[in-house]
Amino acid sequence: MPFWGGKSGSSSSSSSANSSYLNQRRSSQILDGVGSQSDLNRAGAGAGPVSSIARSILPARRRLRLDPPTKLYFPYEPGKQVKSAVRIKNTSKSHVAFKFQTTAPKSCFMRPPGGILAPGETIIATVFKFVEHPENNEKPMEQKSKVKFKIVSLKVKGPIEYVPELFDEQKNQVAVEQILRVVFLDIDRPSPQMEKLKRQLAEAEAALEARKKPPEDSGPRIVGEGLVIDEWKERRERFLAKRQVEGVDSV
Repeated sequence: MPFWGGKSGSSSSSSSANSSYLNQRRSSQILDGVGSQSDLNRAGAGAGPVSSIARSILPARRRLRLDPPTKLYFPYEPGKQVKSAVRIKNTSKSHVAFKFQTTAPKSCFMRPPGGILAPGETIIATVFKFVEHPENNEKPMEQKSKVKFKIVSLKVKGPIEYVPELFDEQKNQVAVEQILRVVFLDIDRPSPQMEKLKRQLAEAEAALEARKKPPEDSGPRIVGEGLVIDEWKERRERFLAKRQVEGVDSV
């Protein structure tokens, strides 16, 4: 039974307080990562779990920069499929795989749905969404979308081919870059967000058309040792020969 008064009780209380203070200080040093090696040794077996908890609490360093950073702007046109855009830049020093995820995969899709970005590389992704008609007599612009999008990233070794299974094989290394909220824009009211969206969509379309074009002709083919064949001349000669044969057949 403890003594609430007297010298012995005071000494016991002081010792307990000092012990509690030292334990709190030691735990604080471990969590902050500033404890010396001797501090870690004195912490004993409990330091491992505490350190792992500290690492899980600390936010992961982001590999991608998004523009817009937290929202996806869509023109509000009920009953239609509308488009948004987000610029994605790899700000890390390694190749990074990214992937879109959404809570409404049946009414939304992304182009591209994922990919590999080299260090410093930028891409504009287009997001398509079907806009439902307002419910319960809601005003058009007061309708709040419950749909959300998430972009996850994964550090990869070199310029490899993108496959979605990369994220399943290395789940522990996947980082959530950002959860994007849907925001509707009034198409009849000019705004900086609408103007920016139009520019990004135009850039995305131009990049898509550029990827569709066949590679430019790098010049005449070189076959064997020093033999240069002009492809256009070869095609023209075949065409003229075919015309000549058709003329003989008709006679």
